[in-house]
Formats: sequence, C-alpha cells, structure tokens
Amino acid sequence: MPVEFKDYYATLGVPRAASDEYIKKAFRKLARQFHPDVARDKKMAEEKFKEINEAYEVLSDPEKRKKYDQYGSGWKEGGGFEPPPGWQGRARGGADGAETHEFRFGGTGFSDFFEQLFGRGRRGGFDFGGNGFDAEESTPAGGPARGHDIEGDILVALDEVMRGSVRSISLQRTNPQTGRTETHNFKVRIPIGVQDGQSIRLPGKGGEGAGGGAAGDLFLHVRYAAHPDFRARGADLYYELDLAPWEAVLGATVSVPTLDGPVSVRIPPGTNNGQQLRVRGRGLPRGRNSGRGDLYVAVKVQLPKQPSAEERALWEKLRQTSRFNPRQPA
Repeated sequence: MPVEFKDYYATLGVPRAASDEYIKKAFRKLARQFHPDVARDKKMAEEKFKEINEAYEVLSDPEKRKKYDQYGSGWKEGGGFEPPPGWQGRARGGADGAETHEFRFGGTGFSDFFEQLFGRGRRGGFDFGGNGFDAEESTPAGGPARGHDIEGDILVALDEVMRGSVRSISLQRTNPQTGRTETHNFKVRIPIGVQDGQSIRLPGKGGEGAGGGAAGDLFLHVRYAAHPDFRARGADLYYELDLAPWEAVLGATVSVPTLDGPVSVRIPPGTNNGQQLRVRGRGLPRGRNSGRGDLYVAVKVQLPKQPSAEERALWEKLRQTSRFNPRQPA
C-alpha cells in the first residue's frame, strides 16, 4: 500500500548532512514555535508539532536515520512511496494465515509512513522486519480461531503524562472476506504517569476471530513526544540551564521552567559546568497516587563570544589578579 513520503529533513529545515547538534537545535527552535501551549492556532500547531516530533524521532536516532537515508532515496516526487518488501505492516486473516490485509492508524501522532517503516510489531500478525508471522491461537481444524493482535505506536506529550487524557484513535483495515476497507473508531485513555515504552492494551480491538473465536487485542506502545526544554528518564526530567561565568562563580537565583510553571532555583557559589541541581517533586508522575520524580537542572556555563572592549579589559584584569589555575590540583 503506497504511502506519502515524509521528507524529515525538510520538516526540520536542515540539510541531509546536518550534524546531530544542528538537528537538535533546529528541533528545539521549531518545537518552541509550534508548541500547542503557546500557539494561537492550536489545531494547526498541534499537527505541526506532531510532524516535527516525528521527524526528530527518526533523525535523532542513528539507526533510524541510517534506514531512512537508505530507503528514503528511492521515492519519486509527486508519487506514493512504496516501502521495501517486508517493511509493510500487515495482519493475517483466516485460521490458516493464507490471507493478509493491511491497516492504517489515525490519531496516534505518527504518520502512515512512519508506522510502515519504523513502527514496531512483535505480536501475531504484525511484522515490519520480514521475520514471519506468529500463528494465532486456534482449536483443531474447523474450530474457533482467535483473531490476531495488532500493534502500533502512540505519541504522548509530557503534558498528557502529567494530567492524563483521552484520545480518539481510528484503525483502518481491509476486511479479508469482503476486500473492503473498514474504519473502526474508539477512545484510548492515556493514564496519568504512563511510562515511555509502556503498552496500552485495548481488548477485542484487534483482528476478528474465525469460527466464533474471540477477537484479538490492540496494543499501543507509548513513545514520549520530544520536548523543547526537557528530557525524560523514567519519571525524572532533565533541563539544561545556561549560566554566565559570574553566576556560576558568585552564585545566583534564576527562574527555571517546569511542567507546572516556573520555579526559582538557587545556584550555589562555585557551581561547576555540568553540575546537576535537583528540584524535588517537579518531575513526571509515577502513577496516579505514587508521587512524582525530580527535575535535574544541568548547568552549562556559557562564555561571551564577542566581548566588548570594556569587558575584555575586565577579563584581562581578572587574569592578572586571580591565582586560580584549573590545571593544578586543588
């Protein structure tokens, strides 16, 4: 089933030879611009934010970027992109597995292009890697056969992890008996504190059973949407804080963003570059009633790139006056 090719480099506005750091900076700039919380046109911003996240999901991962560069070069302008053999998401129908039908998701935050090339499939009837299909559960010939399980990915924003949400999802698939395309719509509850990589199971939303057998299940695997400010590790969040040299040396009190709003953080005198300061309880929920993780503020001391003549004179005076030598043991 041909799908629309996604030019992830164009989405982020970077050249194909862009470095990892350049891609990261481009993503953060665009993500801040189109974050639904700050944009006036929230619907447009939400769609754009998903596109930016999908592009960054692929280009920030060395393995995914390598595969994308390999297969992405074969697309034709103005036409559909046909993934290589064995890369299409398929679910087998019928007790003997002789028939196949393809499917597409809607509302998960990922495009068909991403799902067909980078979605994961482990359970029966869903294989992107060409490693074969698991056999469905069945009774002896002619008996009931359980339908196949279907898997996909769902992009979850950190705000949804904080507060929970209900998402509208659609599953479009071809009925192997009639050959017609059917669309099934349903609601998915994103629980507070859902973890990256966690599976959300929707019983009976997978492939239809045969001979009176039960339907399979649908499994949606959670992927955290990349955030322009925070990096998640478990329930903890990490934020990079830029400091001027004198703030690190003399100490300061600075405003730091959190998912709940800004907080004041005290920078102790003599804070080193790379040092992490912990703000307790400002991370992600560990569950509805299990407390929250912490926010770690990682210090990045920034130097002035073009000091004025007056500033240069002060730095010269400091060099002449200070006895500090970082190359000598303390």
